[in-house]
Amino acid sequence: MTIFQRTHLPSLGGANEWLNSEPIGPAELRGHVVLVNFWTLTCINWLRQEPYVRAWSQAYRDDGLVVIGAHTPEFSFEHEIDLVRQATKERDIDYPVAVDNDYGIWSAFDNQYWPALYFIDAQGHIRHQQFGEGEYDRSERLIQQLLAEAGHADVDRSLVAVKGQGAEAAADWRTLQSPETYLGRALGERYSSHEPASLRVNQWTLVGDWTRQNDLARLNERGGKVAYRFHARDVHLIMGSGTPVRFRVRLDGQAPAAAHGLDVDESGNGTASGPRMYQLIRQPGPIVDRLFEIEFLEPGVEVFDFTFG
Repeated sequence: MTIFQRTHLPSLGGANEWLNSEPIGPAELRGHVVLVNFWTLTCINWLRQEPYVRAWSQAYRDDGLVVIGAHTPEFSFEHEIDLVRQATKERDIDYPVAVDNDYGIWSAFDNQYWPALYFIDAQGHIRHQQFGEGEYDRSERLIQQLLAEAGHADVDRSLVAVKGQGAEAAADWRTLQSPETYLGRALGERYSSHEPASLRVNQWTLVGDWTRQNDLARLNERGGKVAYRFHARDVHLIMGSGTPVRFRVRLDGQAPAAAHGLDVDESGNGTASGPRMYQLIRQPGPIVDRLFEIEFLEPGVEVFDFTFG
């Protein structure tokens, strides 16, 4: 968390559209404590942070807190406003969301991270910022402090109780040893030309007829696979297709059974359709190095990014 020297809240005028609200400017924010949250809909770090932001908005809005979500896309499909609207509904986000498709707000804040929190006092000064997950108690105490400075001395001093469910559940940080891994040419790391069985931990490979572009890999013929040797409780994959594509997941060559994620059954079967983050594995333990494989039974799927938890 970084302390600022009274930097002023930048303009929010770069928004392409607003959800849950009319456009918000300085007049609407005057006298309010403001929390600006930069997010993008497939970011696992934001998904795990969001229950806290949502709870703070609900707990402190009557005390003068205004939470604003700034959705700035990472992948090309995240520019689709309908997908942002759907994610807003699915996550029960009822505070204002600025759709920042042209990076106007992102640039005004000189932001570089998802998720990012900016804490603004009632005089319009940025007082702190938080990049990434964590520091939740400290962040909420800061919100309380800024509200007290604004004259809300009766703010409840207890902290919100949050327990994320599904994709919003906190990572198992004790066992998480696999990093976010992009599958496109531009940022792809740790790619291996070895067969899946020969992969070392945190190496991955493509099997079959794939075309790699800057931010994705597209399957040209049915039967293609992506394999990754990982060490984590959860495996997520950002992927999608214009038409439904069936897939089959395997752990060390076997159906995942009790280790299946939200988007896979115990036999490892699932379907990729619209682009989003799919939770494929959530292991009950113990956590060791495992070989993950996903085979697609039809062509046309696009895969973007692995994240772990």
